[in-house]
Amino acid sequence: MTGSAEVHHQHRDVTGGWLRPSVFGAMDGLVSNFALIAGIAGGTTNTKVVALGGVAGLAAGALSMAGGEYVSVASQRELAQAEIAVERRELASYPEAEQAELAQTFVDKGVTPDLAAEVARQISRNPDRALEVHARNELGVAPGELPSPVVAAVSSFLSFSAGALLPLLPYLFGVKGLAVSAVVACVSLFAAGAAASAVTARTWWFSGLRQLLVGALAAGITFGLGNLIGASGL
Repeated sequence: MTGSAEVHHQHRDVTGGWLRPSVFGAMDGLVSNFALIAGIAGGTTNTKVVALGGVAGLAAGALSMAGGEYVSVASQRELAQAEIAVERRELASYPEAEQAELAQTFVDKGVTPDLAAEVARQISRNPDRALEVHARNELGVAPGELPSPVVAAVSSFLSFSAGALLPLLPYLFGVKGLAVSAVVACVSLFAAGAAASAVTARTWWFSGLRQLLVGALAAGITFGLGNLIGASGL
């Protein structure tokens, strides 16, 4: 025993720069294109039409997801940057008040007033470090760790495309009928949900079954609508 313990651990990325759009993109691509293919297959037996619809759904969905993620994350980043700029100006204009405010945040977390004041004083000697601490405390972000719109867009595009491709593959290989595509999609839905449990607190079987249920329900509804419209001759 040395009297002190060394702690070695690393945390996973929780900032959402790539993980959220990747997971959401893959799930959305798989569910939406499976539902689209099922809806078209419910209205026609022409496999070329079904395949064309699936390809169009993949392309349109991937581009839409990428564009939406880029604009959303860019707007979020710009808002954070604007608020960080406000904090920077306040630190330059009212350094004593900002230092006192920082000390109070430590007191609120259980630090004694004298120690909190000393810690705030030492942090405030470095403007960049002071800005980072204030931004984390007041905005929940760090100036150098803002999510990238490009990373989010690319992650979303690739993951959506991969997910949307899975139920489409049987048709691209000439398989006729929805059965094979449905099996591939259902297995993929369960596997994707189970894989997502690696970065959540849920068990793999719960996440897998939940994702399978959501995807199967969406596909079942659209298949029914397609079948109804196809039978009516519209």
